[in-house]
Amino acid sequence: MATPLTVTQLLAAFKAEGLAYREHTGWKTHNREAATGKKFGPVIGVLVHHTAGHDDKELCYKGRSDLPGPLCHAWLGKTDGLWLIGHGRTNHAGSVDLDVVNALRDEKSPLPPDNQTNADGNDLLYGLEIENLGNGKDPYPDAQYRRAVLWAAALCRAHGWSEKSVAGHKEVQPGKIDPSFDMDDFRADVKKQLASTAVKPAPTPLPSIPRVDLSRLIGAAKKDPAAKQGHVSYMAGTNLTEAALVRLGYLAKTYAGDGSFGSTTVTAYAKWQRHLGYTGDDANGIPGKTSLTQLGTSTGLFTVTA
Repeated sequence: MATPLTVTQLLAAFKAEGLAYREHTGWKTHNREAATGKKFGPVIGVLVHHTAGHDDKELCYKGRSDLPGPLCHAWLGKTDGLWLIGHGRTNHAGSVDLDVVNALRDEKSPLPPDNQTNADGNDLLYGLEIENLGNGKDPYPDAQYRRAVLWAAALCRAHGWSEKSVAGHKEVQPGKIDPSFDMDDFRADVKKQLASTAVKPAPTPLPSIPRVDLSRLIGAAKKDPAAKQGHVSYMAGTNLTEAALVRLGYLAKTYAGDGSFGSTTVTAYAKWQRHLGYTGDDANGIPGKTSLTQLGTSTGLFTVTA
């Protein structure tokens, strides 16, 4: 049993394994812990699924009316690569067999039959959803399958686990058929990857990231909308904020880049605040430190100073 990896540790593990990934907006704090009152961990292994559909990344992020998202920690597309979806407790495993859980924890092989649902797998297992119809006819492209192996190996290597800590959903919960490939073959490929030396990429200098002064930006957001057309209070910070809102789809590009934090920008920023869960006066379009920091982090365009 192990403590779940932090975001920093997780990203380092993927990079060390040579696994490319993309980050869904908000994934670092997207989980079911507050809603359920349950924490993720200790963790005992990794679980592999297929989605039984196509183009279902957003479904895995948002969930369904009867099963709120996130529905996995990572989603792996056929051509879209690996996307990080959630961090913490996610709705991917459901009720699983305690005997199988114990075998994964103790790295015993072969796994016992999954004939019970007497443990909560969402507490214990990292989950990967692989985009595939799961009908036995829909192929897994080589690059997609390879990324699944690297994902499992990266987590196992980071925790000091062997391939025996890897399972398919069909091995832990009665009635499940995912994933639609042979898990013994998959574990053999993970074992082979773990026997190799993890990639150690050469360090590259980080580019200097611009900073947005929160107090100056708040002043602009309060003053510019009522001022004369084209009034500019804080051009650099406003342009960076608008560029981030454009990148995330909250502001049309035609309204960005003039340096004025006008009413259209206020409306767009309010949409971003509501996306983060703010309501009422907390979603009035005036930037706050938390929302602005998350906007900068999500896009990588800036950091925030008070």
